[in-house]
Amino acid sequence: MSQTRFVIVTGMSGAGKSSALKFMEDMGFFCVDNLPPALITKFIEVCAKAGSAFDKIALGIDARGGSLLNELLPSLANVDTKITGGQFRPQTLFLDASDETLIKRYKETRRNHPLARGAGEDSVEKGIARERTLLAEIKMCSDYIIDTTRLRTKNLKEKISEIFLEDKSFESLIITVLSFGFKYGIPIDSDLIFDVRFIPNPFYVDELKNLSGNDTPVRDFVMSYSVSQTFISKLTEMMEFLIPYYIEEGKTRLVISIGCTGGRHRSVTFANLLQDILSKSGHTAFVAHRDVEK
Repeated sequence: MSQTRFVIVTGMSGAGKSSALKFMEDMGFFCVDNLPPALITKFIEVCAKAGSAFDKIALGIDARGGSLLNELLPSLANVDTKITGGQFRPQTLFLDASDETLIKRYKETRRNHPLARGAGEDSVEKGIARERTLLAEIKMCSDYIIDTTRLRTKNLKEKISEIFLEDKSFESLIITVLSFGFKYGIPIDSDLIFDVRFIPNPFYVDELKNLSGNDTPVRDFVMSYSVSQTFISKLTEMMEFLIPYYIEEGKTRLVISIGCTGGRHRSVTFANLLQDILSKSGHTAFVAHRDVEK
């Protein structure tokens, strides 16, 4: 008996569940959104009777089910063993994002959060808090967790394709290497902060002052010093040591912030280098420059 891939797509409202389902539908999944958890077993029974007509199924389930979500995990436990005798392989994909990002997305779309009560300015924030509590156990038991805080739609599609189409090994940790200027404050969402103000500053070189670390002359100047080469080597070594432990602990988002005085030359150079090194090592790493245009 061939095995049907059966995926529950859930997560925080505003984190990208609808987009994920659209991508999976394009990949050949039979997708159903907002199915009450109590109906999962009945739905699978119907699909099982249809034989090989359904080889890939994705069900979207979110917090609008309220207390019905309590039935999700028991329902999944029944799917494989009691209903189809191993024909279906249940998995769970959880979409997440930071509270700040979710609030921003709701403000931009002017939509109401499904768990928000009242019309106060903090209603969305309270709705997100309720939803996190409601989904905590489901997230902990999920097979895949994708944090979309810093993901573009294209990047989300690529990650879903890697998991469900190409069957590549999945690493749930999303790394953002962020350059910044200390004169504008330390990024509040930083997990690790590195200060590169000890490196000679291109700002004081006339032909480099108006360029940035994204420009080759600045990068070449910064990396012409042996201390710069030693620093990036030791920083890479530290990341190679730390990242596996972050993954083992279930961390899904890591922000590595690198700062210089203005966030335009040295920090940008090192952020670009580290992101490139981590990506080539197989990690999901992105780079962002907070202050490069200031």
